[in-house]
Amino acid sequence: MSALPITKPENISNLLTLDQEYPAPAIVAGNVLQKDWNAERERSFKDPEGFWADYARRFEWSQPWKKVLEWDGVHHQWFTGAKTNITINALDRHANSERCNRAAFIWLGEDGAERIVTYGQLYRMVCRFANGLKSLGVVKGDRVVIYMPLTIEGAVAMLACARIGAIHSVVYAGLGHTALRDRITDAQAKIVIAGDVGYRRGKTIALKAIVDEAIESLDFVEKVVVYSRAKTEIRAPREIDFNDLLKFPPQCPAEEMDAEDPLFLLYTSGSTGKPKGVVHVHGGYMVGTTYHLESFFDVGERDVFWCTSDIGWVVGHSYIVYAPLCAGVTTLFREGAIDYPSPGTAWEIVDRYAVTKMFTAPTALRMFMRYGESYPAAHDLTTLRVIACAGEPLNPEAWRWAQTHLAGDGKWGYVIDNWWQTELGGPALGTPPSMAMRPGKVGVAVPGAEADVLDEDGKPAPPGVGGRLVLKRPFPCMLRTVWGDPARYERDWKFFPGCYVTGDVAMKDKDGYIAVLGRSDDVLNVAGHRIGTAEVESALVSHPAVAEAAAIGVPDPLKGETIKAFVQVRSDHVPSDTLAAALIEHVRRELGPIATPSSLEFVTSLPKTRSGKILRRFLKAKEAGVDAGDVSTMEG
Repeated sequence: MSALPITKPENISNLLTLDQEYPAPAIVAGNVLQKDWNAERERSFKDPEGFWADYARRFEWSQPWKKVLEWDGVHHQWFTGAKTNITINALDRHANSERCNRAAFIWLGEDGAERIVTYGQLYRMVCRFANGLKSLGVVKGDRVVIYMPLTIEGAVAMLACARIGAIHSVVYAGLGHTALRDRITDAQAKIVIAGDVGYRRGKTIALKAIVDEAIESLDFVEKVVVYSRAKTEIRAPREIDFNDLLKFPPQCPAEEMDAEDPLFLLYTSGSTGKPKGVVHVHGGYMVGTTYHLESFFDVGERDVFWCTSDIGWVVGHSYIVYAPLCAGVTTLFREGAIDYPSPGTAWEIVDRYAVTKMFTAPTALRMFMRYGESYPAAHDLTTLRVIACAGEPLNPEAWRWAQTHLAGDGKWGYVIDNWWQTELGGPALGTPPSMAMRPGKVGVAVPGAEADVLDEDGKPAPPGVGGRLVLKRPFPCMLRTVWGDPARYERDWKFFPGCYVTGDVAMKDKDGYIAVLGRSDDVLNVAGHRIGTAEVESALVSHPAVAEAAAIGVPDPLKGETIKAFVQVRSDHVPSDTLAAALIEHVRRELGPIATPSSLEFVTSLPKTRSGKILRRFLKAKEAGVDAGDVSTMEG
């Protein structure tokens, strides 16, 4: 890991050191107020096995567990010996009950299209598609990559894989062909399920061409299942029409899975160029994510829950698909841009569907704030009791604006913050609806996730002083390993023995409220999406004009960070605006829009240590016009 940029109180924005506190209005807390949140946290820390066992008994298990937790300080297993399948709890429990005709999903398109699918209908769709996958030879343990737009069919593909014990790996339908190919190759996926197009801001986004380029010469990919929305021609024999797999019988018994059997891989950027495949499992992931949905977010059967994420990210896995279905919730999701065709579209949806709870990103709140309060004021938002934010730091100005203009200044709603990662599956820090909010601070450790901020010696950092954010114990929905690279997983537990090092820098106040300040490694956070600097740099260097490249994050009022690239060209090329535009487009094509640099600067050389490592810290400091600190190891 890279050296930690220790943050002292005088270097932190005044907004983060304010001790302003806003108590939660009783009207929004609902059932959460009926329990003592601090007592629940303390019990989860003192008796984690009893705590999680009590909650796990709410689910259906075909065989009970022998032991709740086995943990050797690095590797952890939950509910060992237990058997289940997450889809039994997400689908069968409801399809075979009075919930059968209740809406599971409300899906919206940018063009105003609407589809409502009940639990009974979803169960039958998943079983049909699961049988279809079995007809292609997919069996327990096979990996299936899903590259789909945000549609009901995308969720069906995920659930069908889980139903038969296949391990799905959803890749965000917006990543470029190189990023997609890397993930297919690492997973050694037998099947790729892809949409031919997606829709965003009124435009058609071609996806199938990206898939074709990604799988070229990948002989281990046996079939490509194509969800055709634009009458795309299906090319035999490798390609299969998605709808053909929905023609199979509507009953498919769930494969019995061990609680620790993998459910999915989800790739996330780390500090190396190779994305890491985070492994989540059937049992613990089901228990942990559903607990936090019901307890932390206060979402239950009577709610209409809108999660504005995508199934390509962990938030979409946990809080569009799996946890809401396990909890019997009606979940709304929408393909396309949240502010299209109008800046008031989001609030029109809240008004029309009486949305009660919403999960979105700070980037979205800042965008809404930029559009102004007239748009939310034109709609009835009084049903909206909780708006939860995660993905990046929620700045106090955005919180105050949202609390005032979206939550009625506490008259009907409340804006809460939370922090987690792909690796964690669900929240680890946050301010639940029943606790006072301290803007600029994400909140406290949630039940089961004992957190601390440590200095470089592994000792607790004093209040107001930055250090490494760590978790002192595992909880059920944390990752189990990194696919094909267990040593990479183990490093995060061995840096400070017995603690999971998150890679983030944070500070804690005297009451345990934590502010997450950014990454301690070479990972960027652009609008809540983790992007490795090494991935961007590798894409740049793959261009024949580039000799060396470095990428840094630059603060941005809307996205949190944008990417700036520094490029040294080869001797037979000349820097120019045309070349800069070509290089930016090259990265877009390789990695996708979210990893595209916003600006590019040509340099004659890059700052390096004497051992040859690029000093991105020096570039960031220079860009920000601040002191770079100790650069004694820099060359020349």
